[in-house]
Amino acid sequence: MADPLTEIVTLLHPTARFSKRLEGAGHWRIEREGQGDPFYAAVLQGQCRLSVDAGPPVILQAGDFVLAPAVHTLVNTSLHAPPDTPASLPVHLGENQFRIGTPDGPAELHMQIGHCQFGSPDAALLVPLLPQLVRVRGQARLAALVQMVGEESRAQRPGRDVVLERLLDVLLIEALRSQSGPADGGLVRGLADERLAGALRSMHARPGHGWSVAGLAQEAALSRSAFSARFTRVLGIAPMEYLLTWRMALAKRLLRAGGLGLEQVAERVGYASAETFSVAFARHAGMSPARFLRHA
Repeated sequence: MADPLTEIVTLLHPTARFSKRLEGAGHWRIEREGQGDPFYAAVLQGQCRLSVDAGPPVILQAGDFVLAPAVHTLVNTSLHAPPDTPASLPVHLGENQFRIGTPDGPAELHMQIGHCQFGSPDAALLVPLLPQLVRVRGQARLAALVQMVGEESRAQRPGRDVVLERLLDVLLIEALRSQSGPADGGLVRGLADERLAGALRSMHARPGHGWSVAGLAQEAALSRSAFSARFTRVLGIAPMEYLLTWRMALAKRLLRAGGLGLEQVAERVGYASAETFSVAFARHAGMSPARFLRHA
């Protein structure tokens, strides 16, 4: 059976932007605005408070790993910083190391922080299928992966980009499947539901099958109405809308890869003819498959 989580992370095509070591002492506050790119951090020593996109703040401690697949606003503070603590910028110490707060004395916090971006043109559709914030506690392998990403991003060795791409794939998949506590929604929560997991894996294993809500409900051993309501509640998207999103993302990958005619691509993603596929693709992507290829 297909692994939907691996397929979606791979299709998102994560690429590294930068990774840095941050140390902090005293009272401090960092405020950042982003473009919806992924952010991750491993707390190596100490504690701090983190809030993403105006969500409730979470307390992070040594051994914690946190991943936010899409960040627009980020607030990071020392654990006991007063509410009126002004925001400031970390000071560059050299070698991708930064310090925030009191400039002198021993650091109370050490974090490895990284930013990456998704190369997929469908990132805006696929990212909402992931949890808004993932926190993992006590998984040393994640901290090791973050350190490897940081080391590789600073090196100029042959094959650097390929190694970084693979490391980021592993990092994101490992974080998503290892998160502490239940997911807040999306694909991870759906895969944790034993009834919905079967339907999700079937959709990914056979995207060209003529799926209907009734057929997917049968995969989940639920009635049609119960399946539809449960799927929409857990994943935040209706079953056939999820299937369309996956099919079109897959179609774009097949079109960019070349080697297949339009009829073959249409068949692989569940359409009876190139004409019906082209109409659906244009409605979804805002352009015909031929124009998409010219701009890919």
